Amino acid sequence: MNSLTPLDYGTVVATDTVRIERMLPGPIDRVWAYLTQADLRARWLAGGEMDLRPGGAVELRFRHSQLSRDDDAPPDKYAYCAQEVSEHGRITAIDPPHRLAYTWNEAGDESSEVEFELHEHGDQVRLVVTHRRLADRNAMVSVASGWHAHLDVLLARLSDQEPGGFWRNHTRLEAEYERRIPAD
Repeated sequence: MNSLTPLDYGTVVATDTVRIERMLPGPIDRVWAYLTQADLRARWLAGGEMDLRPGGAVELRFRHSQLSRDDDAPPDKYAYCAQEVSEHGRITAIDPPHRLAYTWNEAGDESSEVEFELHEHGDQVRLVVTHRRLADRNAMVSVASGWHAHLDVLLARLSDQEPGGFWRNHTRLEAEYERRIPAD
């Protein structure tokens, strides 16, 4: 089904940037819908409305406890994620169904930008997620493990499978990214 497995890790591509790729079941319009439609995005990442135009508002409402069943509690450093967490941003680039980019945590101290690129490969879609302007190594480890865990949920949803425990997977992945991402 996929040429990549959940063991394919994201990589550091600049001092403030991580990139992770996945081959997903298509078609491309279906994957695009999971990126842009609040109800579908809530099944793997975060709900919330998006005004799909340059400069349009992005609301992300994270409800991690609803992403999977039979999961562990979030680790202490992510305890605040046990409840709904909201972030806001703005669309910085959009080219349906191939490219979507927006600011992340725009109002926060550590605003960054995430970009999604979609490429058709037969009946599959290569999704490239690039997260830029990360403040430091700790942010890179957290973001890389977070995207990896969320993309594992997306792959399960697109494959009509029940995803494994989000926090259990995230905790394992964060330890692995701690080893993989070079110290400053």
